[in-house]
Amino acid sequence: MTEITYKVPDMSCGHCEAAVSSELQNVPGVASVVIAHDAKLVAVHGADLDDAALRAAIEAAGYHAA
Repeated sequence: MTEITYKVPDMSCGHCEAAVSSELQNVPGVASVVIAHDAKLVAVHGADLDDAALRAAIEAAGYHAA
């Protein structure tokens, strides 16, 4: 299992967490998502993770992965 961590500077609340998590859960290979909006971090765990697809999912939720 692989972990990829992203800094998402615009996340500020539980709603942000839910939106980002929901989009990431739809990406093939994602097993789990751990988000800490206070630290502005998103950790994605899974197999054969595609960085471009994960970044696109974060953007689809309305946020930018730094």
